Amino acid sequence: MNRKAGIEMNVVDRLISYIAPGAALKRMSARHVLSQYDAAKPSRLRRSGTDPRSPDQQVQQGAPALRALARNLEQNHDIARGALRVLVNNVVGATGIGIEPQPRRKDGTIHEEYAQALRNAYRDWALTPEVTHRHHWSKVQRLVCKTWIRDGECFSQRLMGPVAGLDHGTTVPYSLELLEADLVPMDYHDPDKGVQQGVERNMWGRPTAYIVHKAFPSGDNWSKRGIDVKRVDAGRMFHVASVDRIGQMRGVSEFASVITRLADIKEYEESERIAAKVAASLTAYVKKGSPDMHPEAAGTAAREISFSPGMIIDSLGVGEEIGLIDSNRPNPNLITFRQGQLRAVAAGLGGSYSSIARDYNGTYSAQRQELVEQWIHYAVLADEFVGQFVEPVWQDFVLTAHLSGAVPMPKDVTPDSADDALFVGQSMPWIDPMKEAMAWHTLVSDGFASEVEVMRKRGANPRDVIEQIAAHRKLCKEKGLVFSSDFMNEVKAPPAAPVPPEDLPEA
Repeated sequence: MNRKAGIEMNVVDRLISYIAPGAALKRMSARHVLSQYDAAKPSRLRRSGTDPRSPDQQVQQGAPALRALARNLEQNHDIARGALRVLVNNVVGATGIGIEPQPRRKDGTIHEEYAQALRNAYRDWALTPEVTHRHHWSKVQRLVCKTWIRDGECFSQRLMGPVAGLDHGTTVPYSLELLEADLVPMDYHDPDKGVQQGVERNMWGRPTAYIVHKAFPSGDNWSKRGIDVKRVDAGRMFHVASVDRIGQMRGVSEFASVITRLADIKEYEESERIAAKVAASLTAYVKKGSPDMHPEAAGTAAREISFSPGMIIDSLGVGEEIGLIDSNRPNPNLITFRQGQLRAVAAGLGGSYSSIARDYNGTYSAQRQELVEQWIHYAVLADEFVGQFVEPVWQDFVLTAHLSGAVPMPKDVTPDSADDALFVGQSMPWIDPMKEAMAWHTLVSDGFASEVEVMRKRGANPRDVIEQIAAHRKLCKEKGLVFSSDFMNEVKAPPAAPVPPEDLPEA
């Protein structure tokens, strides 16, 4: 039977089958599977990349080193810094993820008064949302998003209500303490308490607490406070993490798969720059003939020949000639090589090649196709960021505003809908505004889209736009100013229906 299957038993198989038939059967099954997949067969021409370790074991060994390498690239490599900025700007944007409260009454309608009260309190809180009072809310979002993408994870402690020594500085007593991954030690393990990689978990793997350093490792006050740690309940901590495998607890940098390539680009460009500098420095040499042509050369001092434009050199000896050292720089293949490498980097990071490489060559159709296909990657990252950070923060804010009495929840609001909101991420930009505007105008005119959708697509809040238009038109009317748009937006009465002939008065 084995011969028909194309698999023969070797001496070891026969010996194992005699002692343990079950083990021999497993060996034969494994060999059969390997024989069906060429990629699984070991080969001297292909490196083996198998790693049977658990997700936490892989992260334990690689995450801290990858985090340090990614930080170094951001600090010292312009391309890496620009790529990180591209990702953050397209996920969070200049004004952060927008929040539009949508609390509902029991009949399903939006409670406008409560929503407006939440917006007013939220506007005040957004000025100083974190404990140091150094960053406003949109900058906090960018910092957390940047740390999450670069380091693989970011922590934030939730501080609600009165806290010793803390001035919230806002009407709603709620603040965030931003923490980098270094403050939750990766090498902290306590199996008796269920702590692994600084995270305490229950029997189902759910985090119940985090072990946090009281001071930054290797910081200025590290020696004073030693290695003191504190236990922070999981209910008081946000953990934004980039995970690749089920069961993985700690995050890994998004740059993990492209760090080597970015480092190679950096080193290659540095070598080309040095070579170009050498090539820019003109170096010449005097090539002499055989020694018998220059019997006086021995013991004579080295000569220097100065150059000037259009000069004639007539001081060469017999058999001498002048040669120039050519380094063949700059390398004409540098641009092509760099473009190919940056396309691979963009694919690994999920960013746009045009934005990362600052290469905007191409037709309108090509650029739009790239933008459309790329935007889904930004949307996925934005969805993860909202779900792990922005939405939980909003839920905390609404709850704290109610419990503190700053914005009490009305009795006619459905409690489960009090923190309902629309989270507005970045909109896909327009490549050609005229073409985009005409397309949306046609859709709105034909009833296939609404004005609100167009405003959202442009990254604007419809409520703010309407208020701005109303205020502007009111001011213009007070000043006696009339614009062409006033006539276009006038509501015209429908034409009168024709009068039937029998109803016409007699002549």
